[in-house]
Parts: sequence; structure tokens; C-alpha cells
Amino acid sequence: MITEIKYKKQICEIGKRIYDKGFVAANDGNISIRINDNEFLITPTGVSKGSLTPEMIIKVDGKGNVLDGDYRPTSEMKMHLLVYQERSDIQAVVHVHPPYATAFAIAGIPLDQAIMPESVVYLGTIPVAEYGTPSTAEVPDAVKQFVHEHQGVLLENHGALTWGKDLEHAYYLMESLEFTAKINWIAKQLNGDRELSKQHVQTLVDMKTKMGIKGKSPLGTETPDGIHAKKSTPKREYSLSEQDVNLIVERVSQNILNELKKHL
Repeated sequence: MITEIKYKKQICEIGKRIYDKGFVAANDGNISIRINDNEFLITPTGVSKGSLTPEMIIKVDGKGNVLDGDYRPTSEMKMHLLVYQERSDIQAVVHVHPPYATAFAIAGIPLDQAIMPESVVYLGTIPVAEYGTPSTAEVPDAVKQFVHEHQGVLLENHGALTWGKDLEHAYYLMESLEFTAKINWIAKQLNGDRELSKQHVQTLVDMKTKMGIKGKSPLGTETPDGIHAKKSTPKREYSLSEQDVNLIVERVSQNILNELKKHL
């Protein structure tokens, strides 16, 4: 059995990861873990996720009462507790502001296109929960309708929220969510966000079912077993001018050089 101190250390480790990845800035974001049916560990308000220490982590009950800890729990606690109340199988929740996912949240665009096989199988669709004033009941009320059929949501004009069977799982779902948003955005700039066909999505959904992975698949055309998939999108032909090609090569080269400099 994992002890509370190990859970607290794990929260600190994940906090460092999300800070280092740029998923949060300053004191943004919050993380929680369920330790039993009515006790939860959660991050404090006003502390950078990159500098958390175990003694900063707070224990609360299902109503948000502080049971142990010298800090005040995050003001987003209601959102975390809502997920735990609705899903007894969920053991951890992560809320951060990853740039690409947050941009989609601000634009009100869900991540529901079947573009990459990995996102269809592992992540499923990520809807947009209607805007709610942070720290109020408006946010959990907006999230509630999506908790049972999805593995996370975009919070309109706010950020992203994922939940999982343990903290590593919730964190990796967030990584996958942000990566999917980034690829989606880049593909849109190239006018190339073509979706997988209905048949391909159905094959992936079958794989997902066999693997026991939950989460609604991309929506669209109804398939015989009730799973939805996007309609097949005709292949489009693109023609780039020499100037376009040179510009793309220049930008890619510059990005590669920038990455190399980081490791020198």
C-alpha cells in the first residue's frame, strides 16, 4: 500500500514535470490524488507547481474540509471533488494551462477530430466545458456532463482538465491532450487536418475496446455498434510555390538550430 508521504512526493514530481514542460506559469494549475473514499491530497493555492514540497500538500475530505496541512487548498478544489464524486474509479486529477490546448479552449474548439491513431485510441475526444467563473460551482457544473464518457475536457477560456486511474495516467493524458492540440493546430496551418476514414476509426475503436480503454471516440457518423466516427474526408491536393517551400524549409531549419543550441 502506498503511504501518504509517497503520494505527496508523487504530486511534487508531477508538479515539477508540468512546470518544466510549460504547462503552467507562476502559480497556475492544481493536482490531486484520492487516498481513500473520503480523503484526498491536493496542491495548495499560491505556490508554483515547480517548487512544491511534500509538507505543502494538503489533505481534505469529500466536502473540502482541511484535515491536515498548514496551507490553503487550491481554489479549484470543487472541480477536483466533483470528478471524484462522479467517478469512483478515478484516483487522480490534473488541471493545467498547456498553451495549445488552452488556445483551443479559448477558441471554443473541441479536440474531436480523428487525425492521429494514437489520440483516437488513447485519448478519445476532448469536449469543451462551458465557461465558469474559477473557484465557483459554475466550473464543476460545466464539467459534470462530460465526466462519465470522456477522459478530460477543455475548460472554455481557462485551460484543460484530465482524470485517470492514477496520477501518472492523468498526467500522461494531459501530455497526450496537449500534443494532439499542437499537431491539430500545425495541420490546420497547412490546410491538412484530414481525418481518418470511418473504417479506420472503427478498427481503432475495436482495438480500444479490446485494450479496455475508456473514453468516447471521435463523433460523427453512426456505426452499427453505436460508436461514432467521422465521415471519410476526400483527399485534397495541395500546390506550394517555390517561395512557400523556401519559407517552410527556413523555419524548420531555424527550429532545428534552436533545439541544437539548447543542448550545446
